[in-house]
Amino acid sequence: MALKDENDKPGSKRTGTNKYFDIHKPVFWPSVIIISILIIGTLLAGDAAEEAFSAAQTNITEWASWLFVAGVNIFIAYSLYFAFSKYGNIRLGGDDAKPEFSKMAWFAMLFSAGMGIGLMFFAVAEPMWHLLYPPHAEAGSTEAIRDAMGMTFLHWGFHAWAVYAIVGLALAFFSYNRKLPLSFRSVFYPLLGDRINGWMGDVIDILAVLATMFGLATSLGLGAQQAGAGMEYVFGFENTVNLQVFIIIGVTIVAVGSVVLGIHKGVKVLSEFNIRLAGLFLLFILIAGPTLYILGSFVQNTGHYLQNFPKYAFWTQAYEEGEFMSTWTVFYWAWWISWSPYVGMFIARISKGRTIKEFTLGVLIVPTMVTFLWMSGFGGSALFLETGGLAEIASAVEADQTTSLFVLLNEFPFGIITSFLAIILVLSFFVTSSDSGSLVIDGLTSGGKIDSPVGQRIFWASTEGIVAAVLLIGGGLGALQAGAISTGFPFVILLLVMCYSLQQGLRLEHKEMVADIKEGERDSYREIVKRAIKKQKEIKEE
Repeated sequence: MALKDENDKPGSKRTGTNKYFDIHKPVFWPSVIIISILIIGTLLAGDAAEEAFSAAQTNITEWASWLFVAGVNIFIAYSLYFAFSKYGNIRLGGDDAKPEFSKMAWFAMLFSAGMGIGLMFFAVAEPMWHLLYPPHAEAGSTEAIRDAMGMTFLHWGFHAWAVYAIVGLALAFFSYNRKLPLSFRSVFYPLLGDRINGWMGDVIDILAVLATMFGLATSLGLGAQQAGAGMEYVFGFENTVNLQVFIIIGVTIVAVGSVVLGIHKGVKVLSEFNIRLAGLFLLFILIAGPTLYILGSFVQNTGHYLQNFPKYAFWTQAYEEGEFMSTWTVFYWAWWISWSPYVGMFIARISKGRTIKEFTLGVLIVPTMVTFLWMSGFGGSALFLETGGLAEIASAVEADQTTSLFVLLNEFPFGIITSFLAIILVLSFFVTSSDSGSLVIDGLTSGGKIDSPVGQRIFWASTEGIVAAVLLIGGGLGALQAGAISTGFPFVILLLVMCYSLQQGLRLEHKEMVADIKEGERDSYREIVKRAIKKQKEIKEE
């Protein structure tokens, strides 16, 4: 089932290879052209660009919110099915494959790539916002507090990681087990066959590049906004768009250095640093904050989320008016979906040797539980202070979401020190997202090759920074959200088709496994018979 294409040989019309670049032309150049048009158009349009982004977000949300909600629930169902079905024991890479990374390193890279910046940005801001404007309860009530954490858990829990699990599993399986290139087109081989070598495969990979680019730009833009807010809070710098652009430039330079070092010396080291610093940060809030309240709310919030899972998971705001779905839920679903090529491919690259059950449950459960504890620690502390009348966190969030974390930290000892460390953690997550994302786009634009030339890595790491900066200039948070939703819309349809394609691939793999086992049993039986006959001959000769 290996993918072979004579046009992909070096020097062919479809591949551009030199010392600095090794590109697949039908994907690389259309992606560059489309991204360039969007960048130039945003800069030239000025205020009109902001209006266009807002209109795009409104229209897509109005017409396709049901599709996003249905899609992410289907991804959870497929994830659980693959884990607990007859396919669960299939090992990515074959029966003899061994994991490349320890479980701790694996979880660290999962968490850093999958959530990072977003957790820093929304850990305080989102629960506070839902407390002020609860979608299912009366503002200020006890039910509003539960609803605030329940909706936060919905947006950051199993649905997000199910999207990553499905995409990562599909890419890993078709690459390691069916020997296809580590590229998005490969997961559609059961449906398209050798046509993935042609224009259909090129279009799929181009969509994956665009989704990855704008999903990453959203995260990088949020990170720049929050780092700027922290610098204003700690050092007194004014948090302007210019400052945020300078932050993006600085972090992009560091990210370039990381991608040059590669996945083992760059991304892996940074991911482990992130997880250690984040762990210390969480430990601080557990000790310095309302410890018993955090632990108790973590348990109760998790139970409330699971108990009300169907209510939260299938709510589309069909009978209510308001912008909650477009501002929060649909934005999140589109954001995770637009991130899925990047996170999924990155997870696939680090997951060879794990069984499908281990892979799926590991991706679904462990990061989700850590995320819930994180949200309970920071969001729970903010709720405790706000509802107890000990601090005014909600008003600060309503005024500026980017300052919410720093306002909370200022309520505890060593506020300046912890705020400074928070800035370092945001920037570190920023770098990890940028360099791992550029490695993924490298693979997509080089025809599925795992290692691309350094010049190409530098190009894409720089391009990600440019796109994030331009979206900030062209409309701030609204432009970032609109970019994620716009690229997530066509991709949700592609991922739904991918689920069926993956099922067909696993069915064939399992069929071959069963045939191999039966053949092995026959071989073993023949050996037993041969040994018995040989033994009888030896006895007769004696």
